[in-house]
Amino acid sequence: MAALPGTGQVLLGDGKPSREELRIYYPSKFTWTQLKLFINFGDLGLLKRDKMLQARYEKWTEGIKAEYGSMVNYLLDHRLQWGKPDRLSLLTSELDDVSPAYTPYEETLQSKPADYFTADTSPNLISIIQNDWPYSVPLEVEHSLIWTKIPILPSPSLIMPHIAATLSYETQEKVTARLNQDGLRGFTGSLEPPPSPSLLPQSMGALSEWVVTLDGLIVSPKGSEEEEKAVQLSGAEVQAFVARRWVEREWDTCWFVNPPRLQSVKGLAHIHVFARKKGSEETAKWDMVHGIEQGN
Repeated sequence: MAALPGTGQVLLGDGKPSREELRIYYPSKFTWTQLKLFINFGDLGLLKRDKMLQARYEKWTEGIKAEYGSMVNYLLDHRLQWGKPDRLSLLTSELDDVSPAYTPYEETLQSKPADYFTADTSPNLISIIQNDWPYSVPLEVEHSLIWTKIPILPSPSLIMPHIAATLSYETQEKVTARLNQDGLRGFTGSLEPPPSPSLLPQSMGALSEWVVTLDGLIVSPKGSEEEEKAVQLSGAEVQAFVARRWVEREWDTCWFVNPPRLQSVKGLAHIHVFARKKGSEETAKWDMVHGIEQGN
């Protein structure tokens, strides 16, 4: 919503919110560190939208369903722009004009798309858009959605063949159950590990208005070293894609993928990426740690 002419006052609208509306009417409830903690904890139910913004979203969806028939139709017929920059969001990204990087030569070797998402998936199979209704995160954090026409985790096992080939049948069953419960998550661009899940009790106060309790959270128990490695490898292609687009020297990110059972549009997977642009001191420290000379 634009400012009221002659006053500079930002009006509160009823459609998709502008950045100024988010800043004035829906200030963030979570810090960047808390956001990373919530994602690392594993129960994505910790991610919340401002309650007033949620009510506005629900009212907006009523109009969208009336116009398009369903939210799925809205996404497929209007919102997703395959292979093109996002020009429909009020919440612009610094990377709107950056095309996804991939290897054209690899694409020419394939008579059909790969069976699942890789770091080199063709841009024509991807739509990167901004979340028009973001969670209650700091305003400087960009929340991008990477929609893809091909699965991120192959059905039905959810384990990529080259990973499954190294696992016993019993371990495969455990990894499948883990991926089906938790999906995938990862972090790029930080010199420090993500906040430990053990720190969550200290941040529960930020979730008090949503009445979230520790005993109501669902988290998979830590598996064997082999299982943990298989889960990590399952997210390697997404991790590589995120690190390539949100260059690690410049961006600090955390990302997650819902398991297929929780996909909002069946047959279309998507990746959530939260990205924070680093300051000059952070990039200088990155350069020092990685032996990058100034000006290179």
